Amino acid sequence: MISASDLTPAELAALLHFHADAGVDWLLEEEAVDRFAEFEAMKAARQGARATQPRAEAPPSATRPAQQAERRPAAAQTAAPAASPRNSPAIPDDQAVEQARFAAESARSLGELKTALEAFSSCNLKNSARSTIFASGSAAGRVMVIGPMPSADDDREGAPFAGRSGQLLDKMLAAIGLKRDDILLTNVIPWRPPGNRAPSAPEIEICRPFIERQIALAEPQALLLLGNFTARHFFESGETIHGLRGQWREVTISGRTIPAIASLHPQELLTAPINKRLAWNDLLAFKARIEAGKIG
Repeated sequence: MISASDLTPAELAALLHFHADAGVDWLLEEEAVDRFAEFEAMKAARQGARATQPRAEAPPSATRPAQQAERRPAAAQTAAPAASPRNSPAIPDDQAVEQARFAAESARSLGELKTALEAFSSCNLKNSARSTIFASGSAAGRVMVIGPMPSADDDREGAPFAGRSGQLLDKMLAAIGLKRDDILLTNVIPWRPPGNRAPSAPEIEICRPFIERQIALAEPQALLLLGNFTARHFFESGETIHGLRGQWREVTISGRTIPAIASLHPQELLTAPINKRLAWNDLLAFKARIEAGKIG
């Protein structure tokens, strides 16, 4: 087995990043536990209990209390994580959706919506995420950039579009005269799914009222939708991002119609840099619409 001392600093850093992206938060327990000694102690206690009770005279039911007493500590250890205050009782998905709608619709400002989202505890994604990712920037620019869900970097830093993909997005926006602080950045899903898996259909429906309320309160005059998941979510289409990008479409939120254009997510561009030319064409179309006076 390879130990940490056998790895170079670069290899060790890469390994830690791999575990972080996979959703591992802690590699060590608070205190060292000698599992071998624990097992030997349990085995000795079990053998001692058997030696003190003759098998011929004791009815089968007499051994149950002793066995239950032995199993009780292990059961208590297993139940401890489930009793964590971070985990909320499971409720039916339809009730969770109704709670999300009520919480979102009760908010009268983006600040109130952020508070409501941070207090919301009926989505399982929140239990495994480190941060609740809410919109950042300013709604005054009347432009909203929406991504799919938080990345590992977003989850660690507590803000949307963090890390390398966020740095690339900043460069993309700067190329068309926009700054992060002047527009609103957010995600469809506010909590990072464990291991970067795709959110389930119930999880999407639970999160839907919050992103729609964000859009309704921000009142953007244009939406830039980044990534396959985001484009499919708002355009209600099964096509891939390559079939949905670069075309202005209309999105209706709370009775208001908003023009939206989809493009490739910065992370996709980091993976396949050849697609940057496609994203650049989308950004030019977005810039042209702004400069034509159709926005703002």
